[in-house]
Amino acid sequence: MTDVAQRAGWTDHPPRMGFFTDTSVCIGCKACEVACKEWNAVPDDGYNLLGHSYDNTGGLGADTWRHVAFIEQSKPAGHQATALPTDGDDSGMRWLMASDVCKHCTEAGCLDVCPTGALFRTEFGTVVVQEDVCNGCGYCVPACPFGVIDQREGDGRVWKCTLCYDRIGDGQMPACAKACPTESIQFGPLDELRSRAQGRVAELVEAGVADAHLYGDTPDDGVGGMGAFFLLLDAPEVYGLPPDPVVPTRDVWAMWRQAATAAGVFAGLGVAAFAGRRSR
Repeated sequence: MTDVAQRAGWTDHPPRMGFFTDTSVCIGCKACEVACKEWNAVPDDGYNLLGHSYDNTGGLGADTWRHVAFIEQSKPAGHQATALPTDGDDSGMRWLMASDVCKHCTEAGCLDVCPTGALFRTEFGTVVVQEDVCNGCGYCVPACPFGVIDQREGDGRVWKCTLCYDRIGDGQMPACAKACPTESIQFGPLDELRSRAQGRVAELVEAGVADAHLYGDTPDDGVGGMGAFFLLLDAPEVYGLPPDPVVPTRDVWAMWRQAATAAGVFAGLGVAAFAGRRSR
């Protein structure tokens, strides 16, 4: 996978760090949400009865950097992760729970469009907002294919997960991973996490959980691979994730090159036409 830190100018840097979230062991306790808010001084976004079972935060935003989704399905009861009928009876319910976060994309649209340098790539390969540099232009908001980054009401600046840049720079674990009681949120070098995640998928599939799969672990996707990827038990759309995310700025440089080539052709034609008129 692309060495994003080196590409950003870090010549001597640690391995790329990230998150692997195993939704098969998430219990929906929301300890990660609380730990994130406490450590990063993220404001309270209110207790809202949204009508989505126990999910009172609704989604990621400027005041919710970790969001635990509760998804109730008309699937067989029993093992949380199985979708197989029991004794021919396909009635019953199951819960899917997943802690969502900024993906710290390899090809980060938010980073590409920021005009002030408020967004930058760290030596750990993560993407961080410098709130004292952000001018609140909001260009980065539509540039995120996941709808993660957002402007804070009454502030105007954008905010999102920093992967606890201050903590990992001091050799500590991010607050959300530290607080997770089931190790659903795992932190470490991305290469190690991918290997561990692939083993976990194989284990679940062998146990009969045929729908278990990884999301965001491959550089072949539309964002070049994610710095925070997931083990899912159903289609990405079920969790509110795009099935085929594409960074909006992916083709920008190719478009600029084509525009420059076209401009050069037109300029050449103009010069040729002008020279032809003078020769007559």
